[in-house]
Amino acid sequence: MESFHTRFSAWTPFNNKSLNRQLFQERVALISHWFDLWTNKQRQEFLFAIFLRCTKSQLRFVQDWFSERKQVAKLDFSTVLPRFISLYIFSFLSPKDLCAAAQVSWAWKFLTEQDCLWMPKCVKFGWFLPYTPTDNEYGAWKHHYIACVSHLDWLTPREAAATYGTLNEPKTEDEELLERHREKCLRKRIWEKIALRRKELFKVRPPWVSGTGCSSVLKPRCQPRLSQTVRERAGSHEALEKQLVLTSLETLPKQSNISGSHSYPLLSKKNWHGLYKNDNSSSFALRPHVILISSRIPAYEMVVESVKSGVISVVYEHSVTLESLLYLIEKALDGQKAQSMGIFSDGDSRDINLLQGYKIGVKNLLKPEVRDFWEKLGSYVATEEEGGHVDFFAPLGASEAGTEVLSQLSQLTGTFFTAPTGIATGSYQHILSDWLGAQWGKAPSSIYFSESKLQTWSSFTDFLEDTLKEVRKQLCPLFKELQKSISGRMIGQFMFETMGMSDILNNQEIAQALADGLMELSKEDSERNGIEDNSWDTKSRLSKNDLNFEALINLERMLQRDSDEKRTRVVRELLQSERKYVQMLEIVRDVYVTPLKAALSSNRAILSAANIQILFSDILRILSLNRQFLDNLRDRLQEWGPAHCIGEIVTKFGSQLNTYTNFFNNYPVVLKTIDKCREMIPAFRTFLKRHDKTIATKMLSLPELLLYPSRRFEEYLNLLYAVRLHTPAEHVDRGDLTTAIDQIKKYKGYIDQMKQNINMKDRLSDIQRIIWGCPTLSEVNRYLIRVQDVAQLHCCDEEISFSLRLYEHICDLSLFLFNDALLVSSRGTSHTPFERTSKTTYQFIASVALHRLLIENIPDSKYVKNAFILQGPKYKWICATEAEDDKFLWLSVLQNAIKSRMEK
Repeated sequence: MESFHTRFSAWTPFNNKSLNRQLFQERVALISHWFDLWTNKQRQEFLFAIFLRCTKSQLRFVQDWFSERKQVAKLDFSTVLPRFISLYIFSFLSPKDLCAAAQVSWAWKFLTEQDCLWMPKCVKFGWFLPYTPTDNEYGAWKHHYIACVSHLDWLTPREAAATYGTLNEPKTEDEELLERHREKCLRKRIWEKIALRRKELFKVRPPWVSGTGCSSVLKPRCQPRLSQTVRERAGSHEALEKQLVLTSLETLPKQSNISGSHSYPLLSKKNWHGLYKNDNSSSFALRPHVILISSRIPAYEMVVESVKSGVISVVYEHSVTLESLLYLIEKALDGQKAQSMGIFSDGDSRDINLLQGYKIGVKNLLKPEVRDFWEKLGSYVATEEEGGHVDFFAPLGASEAGTEVLSQLSQLTGTFFTAPTGIATGSYQHILSDWLGAQWGKAPSSIYFSESKLQTWSSFTDFLEDTLKEVRKQLCPLFKELQKSISGRMIGQFMFETMGMSDILNNQEIAQALADGLMELSKEDSERNGIEDNSWDTKSRLSKNDLNFEALINLERMLQRDSDEKRTRVVRELLQSERKYVQMLEIVRDVYVTPLKAALSSNRAILSAANIQILFSDILRILSLNRQFLDNLRDRLQEWGPAHCIGEIVTKFGSQLNTYTNFFNNYPVVLKTIDKCREMIPAFRTFLKRHDKTIATKMLSLPELLLYPSRRFEEYLNLLYAVRLHTPAEHVDRGDLTTAIDQIKKYKGYIDQMKQNINMKDRLSDIQRIIWGCPTLSEVNRYLIRVQDVAQLHCCDEEISFSLRLYEHICDLSLFLFNDALLVSSRGTSHTPFERTSKTTYQFIASVALHRLLIENIPDSKYVKNAFILQGPKYKWICATEAEDDKFLWLSVLQNAIKSRMEK
């Protein structure tokens, strides 16, 4: 009976395992039978009751069973992948999608609001945080993005076009008429050929075909077989029209744009023959215009982009030959004759630098190869009677030598040659001035180029030349030192090869004479051109001595008349340049000041009244002053004559330059205020983005427009020098002009000194910022002379001689030499993850006054080279440069700085 003893059940034996197993299987089968008979709701209630009774290990068993046999369909990837991979996936979402993803769960909200996702989206639109978020601050960049977007003033494309206009250049009346004529001609030819083809198809169509295609409803099962000709004619109507369009376009005139493509680029063919190639009855106005652009022009790609549609542009390398240039022109014209041809190359008022080795001027114009080139070039252009002309984009019309070049070329080729008459007041600004003998109602520059784009390029070259000036100024001392070093090496090599040591020591005067001779030889090339010009003038003066007295009097009268004409021309250019300058100042008033004040008065302020006062009060005073100066010049030129004067007008203007002084003193504050308002005020940032670099602002930004007053004084000086040059010594205006020039020159020196001080202060601030732990460097009359990177060495045993000492490299140093002190800092390199570039870091070590610094040279040995010792009151540094030249230059500059400091 004990074998049948049960536990918790009268039906389950406790000790008999076989019976226990049998009864358990029978009951499992019975419950399974019942489970099969239950409904879905009953099954769910049964499973719920079973799972409530299960332990954790049993529930884990169920979970493992499901994970092994059933794949989970939905899984949050952010819980499985590492966090940086999840953030990388979220970085591809747009801001709208990120906001939607933040509503999925708290985990996704935390990930999608990270600053690493929102900061690039803000920086892309120029939206920067006005502060640095703390370590525990959460979602700062997302909130900043939403704030910036909510302050945007959205406009539809139609509203934007109505308010600000479009970027399309307006066409002239002749271009619009020509375009309409082309469209009308094209449409007429297409419809004529389509109608003719339809008639042919109508004649040969089968009787069961309706129109040009078979009806799918009435088509029988057993369709008769058509001939091959009929089936080809009854083809696709779309392909027919396309073929007709291509055929009709072949008869239209060829019209190339700047990139060489045609007016219909999608339908253009490889071999295009214009209508005017063999049409002798076409008018001269429909001949193409050609512009030659030298690759030596700075940023010539921008010049190419500004060429008008329909003008053939040819870009040539400066190193090609004359024959190669003629070949390029002939290939571009393709048998046609050009109505006009422009040559855009660098040059001055005496000659034009056409190609390498061919500086076209009075001296070499009649050389055989040069003469043949111009004769062939003139044959490609229409004659003067037909309205043809060749335009040089160099100020040849501003001097007698340049005018003589144009006259000889016109006589040689029978084509009218012209050039701008403006004084070179800036980088290629003469292009936009008056042209010599222009009779076409508009300047030649407007024939070839879009004036707004050309103005943008001209402004860009101005900034580029200013930058190159600064680079030359910085590199000039280095090149001088390098020149001295090379000359010293040449002298040393020469003396050691030809003389002994005793002779060298006894002939130091010879060495100095050789050095002076090498220095003079280096100046010979720069002075040779001036000597040649003086010899030419001397010969011309000797040839005129044979003239009689009466001829000399006539020549003097002619020169006096010519001088009066040139004086009048320069004064008119002064008026024209002043008008353009005032227009640029009015752009600041109309585009920026007026809308900002209107928004302020309508309670929708973009900037506060105080910020507007800081930014624009000085420039508006300058505008008022120059507007009055322009009116005085205009009134004087209305009744201009040889005896009239402009010196007192300029002198009066020069006495009121205190307005400019306030502007230049406040200019750094203005720039900082613009940057601060751009970062802090999203509405102002949007305002600048909408108005900067548009057609209304001549493709310039607000800081670039505010640079014009500083550049204007150099133009004043050049123009006033030209006026005084053509003013006789006995003229009443001569003294006033000299006074005005002295005023402008003195004020320009003040501006240059202010620029230099600001640049030195900015440079000191940059050095103080990059050196960690650096003391204040901004002091009066302090400036940076040179920076030298060296290696700091440590001597293992200083008691032995220099030739046997061993050194070890400790660290890298950077030596900043100022005019009154030497700053020593350690130099290191830090790398940013996932970036190839490295960043140089500096740590301040010490600063030593120059009058307390001692220098000791360490001779080269097999253990060390290019080493020296810097000894201060508290510290000593053993340094070594990488190259011997660096050590020589550094020690010479340092010794000169110490000597200059000791003399003060």
